[in-house]
Amino acid sequence: MHPPATTPTSSTASISSSISSATPSGHPDVLVIGGGIIGLVTAWKAAARGLTVAVADPAPGGGAARVAAGMLAAVTELHFGEQTLLGLNLASAGRYPRFTAELEEASGQRIGYRRCGTLAVALDADDRAHLRELHALQTRSGLDSQWLSGRECRRLEPMLAPGVRGGLRVDGDHQVDPRRLASALLIACERAGVAFHRGWAKRLTVSGGRASGVELDDGTRLSAGQTVLAGGSHSGRLAGVPEDVLPPVRPVKGQVLRLRMPDAPAGGPAFLSRTVRAVVRGGPLYLVPRENGELVVGATSEELGWDTTVTAGGVYELLRDAHELVPGITELPLVETCAGLRPTSPDNAPLLGPSALPGLHLATGHFRNGVLLTPVTGEAMAEALATGNLPEEARPFSPARFPAAAVHGPAGARVPEEQPV
Repeated sequence: MHPPATTPTSSTASISSSISSATPSGHPDVLVIGGGIIGLVTAWKAAARGLTVAVADPAPGGGAARVAAGMLAAVTELHFGEQTLLGLNLASAGRYPRFTAELEEASGQRIGYRRCGTLAVALDADDRAHLRELHALQTRSGLDSQWLSGRECRRLEPMLAPGVRGGLRVDGDHQVDPRRLASALLIACERAGVAFHRGWAKRLTVSGGRASGVELDDGTRLSAGQTVLAGGSHSGRLAGVPEDVLPPVRPVKGQVLRLRMPDAPAGGPAFLSRTVRAVVRGGPLYLVPRENGELVVGATSEELGWDTTVTAGGVYELLRDAHELVPGITELPLVETCAGLRPTSPDNAPLLGPSALPGLHLATGHFRNGVLLTPVTGEAMAEALATGNLPEEARPFSPARFPAAAVHGPAGARVPEEQPV
């Protein structure tokens, strides 16, 4: 894996440094390539099934989650044509309370799970018409969302602009802090006996027509009974993977801002009490208030390859659009700007489970739903690794749904053999 777009916080770095890099005696049952939240939850859940597990990543706990906003938005993230993905999203969202309790007990850390709900609003007539169509789709899909007038929206969130035309209240769309989630998964893996190898995965090793492990950039060879490729947007770049097995995953850049909200006045409303979403100038915008006073604003969506540069234009556009939605936002302190890469598949859905190469499993391509799908991904991958069977709810997302030709284009183009992944 290539370095994450942002540097881990000091707390994550200290946790990482305490994790043993020793290999368990003999070859592990499972080797996970990639230490982002998807790789970590796979490792943790596999270890809970009694498998010996190792993870290869130079900086576990990093990756796209360092930039993600952490919206658990199965309802408001619904897009036309993604009804199959909706089922997986809902299943994972429903597991979050139990998953949170298990992870917080295993790690001793809170992950910032909030049942605050989401408000999706419209600023003009076109946006209002779009929201009406989305509401109709949600209703047809059996989802719980409530249409509100502009006045009702502002009653819920007084900081909204007077021009808000209407909105959808979705109390079932919650949030979690992805950085705290990654930190907790890192600790839970350590306590479960997962071994960590600090190096770039350079090449998949294949023996007898079966994946047998990986070679790191320093020449170290790691062997395992089963290998999981969970490298996020870089999953399609690992040398040694046969052309017809490389996952068709490409990077989509997102820029995000973090601001600091003022403390709520005694007896008065918070600056924002729930996640607020909108479409401004044709582009999606979200504002996610954390329980610690942080406000996450995002996100751009840019097809720029592997570029993770934070640009003045991206910051300007986010602040400009956020100001139209919540005018008071420009008075808040700007704490951080960052950019990351979402791993995106051709149908915007993840690739989960066994690949066409025996011994190699995929857990990648989650696009904008990586944090939301963390619980169901961990359980599905652990089941597949322990029993050889992918759970029924995950079967529509098998890598087999893509023909081999799908991985020969730019999304899956092979990089030079000497370039680590």
